Order: sequence, then structure tokens, then C-alpha cells
Amino acid sequence: MKAFLVSDNHDSLVGMRLAGIQGCLVHTADETFAAIDKALKMPDLAILAITEKAAEMAPDVIQQLRERGELPLLVEIPDRFGTKRGPDFLTRYVQEAIGVKM
Repeated sequence: MKAFLVSDNHDSLVGMRLAGIQGCLVHTADETFAAIDKALKMPDLAILAITEKAAEMAPDVIQQLRERGELPLLVEIPDRFGTKRGPDFLTRYVQEAIGVKM
């Protein structure tokens, strides 16, 4: 099983390639859609990693991938400048996902 990265940042792409993960660089929403489509056609894809900024360019597709509950596992990663998420991101995510207030 493989992993693939869709990144808006060249440094993130190079870093993941050093770890053995291939990927592609995107700058527009159309490029992001095409990259995700390309990745989903890979027969042995297990993890689709996408930088937060690239994910913002395709929010509907990202939401659909999360909701379908099948492989590949979708992982949003921060770029080298850090995350844009707030400190309570995980708590809010759990509240939205299962409705439990923590």
C-alpha cells in the first residue's frame, strides 16, 4: 500500500519525498482536483496526505472523501509554516463528528 501527497508547498513535497512518499505540487483548484483524481486512481493507495492550504482549494471533495469511510485514509497536514488550526481543533472535531462535548 502506498501514500501520496498533494501539496501547495514545494518544501513539504520535498520533505515527503525524502521519506519515500511521492506526490505533486498544486497551485489552483483545478490542479488540486486533478491531483486528487490521479491519486484516487492508484490501485494500492492507502493514505492520501494533503496540505491544509491545498485542502482549502477543494473543500467539497475533501468532505466527500472523509464521509465515505473507505481507503484511502485522508490526512490533512500543515506545511512548514505550521498549522492554521486553533488550539482546540481536536476537541471541536470530535464534537462535530460524534456530538460529544468534551
